[in-house]
Amino acid sequence: MNNSSTISSKGQITIPQEIRRRLGLEPGDRVEFVMEEGRTIVRPARSGANPYEKYIGIAGPFPGGEEGIKAWIDEMRSDKDYE
Repeated sequence: MNNSSTISSKGQITIPQEIRRRLGLEPGDRVEFVMEEGRTIVRPARSGANPYEKYIGIAGPFPGGEEGIKAWIDEMRSDKDYE
């Protein structure tokens, strides 16, 4: 696979279609350039947002609240079948 691109006078490059497809990049996506062990890697930019944030609270509160959680953990730790 020999994909290449030319740098424009503004320092812009076009990411070849095969690479965009492999990385799942779409128009408007951001990429980052990372230097690792003498190589430069182009990858989709990581967002600072928690990807699981939309699931927070989906199951509702734990029965018994914080005390219920502690009791559940204590019960799991003392379970003889666990060992």
